[in-house]
Amino acid sequence: MSVTFDGISIAGSGMQAYQTWLDAIADNIANINTITAVGDEPFQERLVQVEARDPNAEIGGVDVVDTPLADTPGRLVYDPNHPLANNDGFVVAPTLALEELMTDLIIAQRSYQANTNVLNRARESYERALEIGQ
Repeated sequence: MSVTFDGISIAGSGMQAYQTWLDAIADNIANINTITAVGDEPFQERLVQVEARDPNAEIGGVDVVDTPLADTPGRLVYDPNHPLANNDGFVVAPTLALEELMTDLIIAQRSYQANTNVLNRARESYERALEIGQ
């Protein structure tokens, strides 16, 4: 396979992986304030596991191999007026840090953009190569 097609394939797989990560981060941010009753399972952070393809494979890149949920216990929050509060006034909130999620969001966005740039440059190279052949 040509270097141009390898670049397109690798960048495309990177874009898919980062899109999956962006979706997971968005889901986590959307549920950062999801409250559950004590004894119920709290919202679990969605993670993304990516693996590089075999270097000897015909098409390079990465694949999303799993999107597991984190196994975190949640944190007790005192909110006696919440409808789900127990007799002691506690509810369970997810163990998520907005600042970490926002940092991950910026990293994922920039990485997606970098892969988009690589894809565009590879496409332009391919188009120029076709023009030479005319």
